[in-house]
Amino acid sequence: MDKVLETVIEAIKDKKGKNIVALDMRKMDGAICSWFVICNADSTTQVGAIAAGVEDEVEKRLGTRVWRVDGAANSLWIAMDYIDVVVHVFQTEMRGFYKLDELWADAPTTKYEYEE
Repeated sequence: MDKVLETVIEAIKDKKGKNIVALDMRKMDGAICSWFVICNADSTTQVGAIAAGVEDEVEKRLGTRVWRVDGAANSLWIAMDYIDVVVHVFQTEMRGFYKLDELWADAPTTKYEYEE
């Protein structure tokens, strides 16, 4: 497994992100990256905390900085671009509205959950 992907998943679990999935985009036509990681949280505060946790852990463990972050101002949907791995942290209602999982439903999917 890609080290950035693995670190992102662990950081999301650490902040209790919900419904964590990794979509393998490597064989998808038109894909902009190798992996989409998608999760959600019930509050904008937790969305921001998950995104901050991902950014901190990836930089601390791998020395890799996020290339671009969008959505941090309102924390309804934060997208983080690590070139090969794009992380989407949604507020629960926004995830249901945009249905990004369904848009790329043909991609092989791995589901993860945090351990309580």
